Amino acid sequence: MFFFDSTIIILVPAIILTLYAQYKVKTVYTKYSKILAKSRLTGKEVAQELLLQNNLRNIKIEPIEGKLSDHYDPRKKRLSLSNEVYYGKSLAAQGIVAHEIGHAIQDSTNYFPLTIRSNLVPVTNIGSRMAIPLFLIGFLFSLPGLMDIGIIAFSLAVLFQVVTLPVEFDASKRAVNLLIKENIISDIEIISVKKVLNAAALTYVAAAAVAVFHLLRLIVLRNRRG
Repeated sequence: MFFFDSTIIILVPAIILTLYAQYKVKTVYTKYSKILAKSRLTGKEVAQELLLQNNLRNIKIEPIEGKLSDHYDPRKKRLSLSNEVYYGKSLAAQGIVAHEIGHAIQDSTNYFPLTIRSNLVPVTNIGSRMAIPLFLIGFLFSLPGLMDIGIIAFSLAVLFQVVTLPVEFDASKRAVNLLIKENIISDIEIISVKKVLNAAALTYVAAAAVAVFHLLRLIVLRNRRG
């Protein structure tokens, strides 16, 4: 949102969805991070068990700072878990760990959407940094060609966000199946875990919506300049 004009209204639905997603994640995570899982396994222990059962012994598990900073790095084969999740024994912690293990399994099986997303990372990083400055210069100085380049560059960022959706949904689906298969979570507890994972998934939907609507706004502004 590099300036305000009438086209800003295009972003309103996505902004509202983003605010709701943030609220949902915060409230759901706060609730279920206080409920201990019956297994009393820490996030680290759940990760070790799931990695062992899926023959993924080459993945390193480490604690990191930050809240909800958990992620799996396919390049370094490393599972990084926030301290609350790494040491935690809550339903939220176990669900988050299983989700990240889902990504590790995707990596080990060459899950196609994950491969696409990984390959998009370098071009997306460049494109996202260049897109708005290029478009803004083109807009201010009435240079349609430069605006078009900016739109194309931003489209790469949009594509990354869209491809992220099936990757995240699949990881959550795998997480539920893993926890049930290994008897880590009971049938009653899995309902709560799904709520945590669904709330997290909503943030990715919101991010994709923001990207798509922002791209639409750029196209509208471009057409106004002719």
